[in-house]
Amino acid sequence: MADRIPRRQAPEFRDSDEGMIASILDDGFLRVALDDANQYGPHAMILLLGLVSTLTGLLLSIAMLF
Repeated sequence: MADRIPRRQAPEFRDSDEGMIASILDDGFLRVALDDANQYGPHAMILLLGLVSTLTGLLLSIAMLF
């Protein structure tokens, strides 16, 4: 039985034996978070989400003061 939506080709993936922080810094934070360059892509995406939400909260709280 064929899939209704064809699957896309998996991105190039490098399995890393280093720790999470070292692997993310080695391959580049945005590349790991957005392109899943290694196995820590979901971890980097959660960190990116936390950074963006913190910045958004700070900007909104500053905007409420003025």
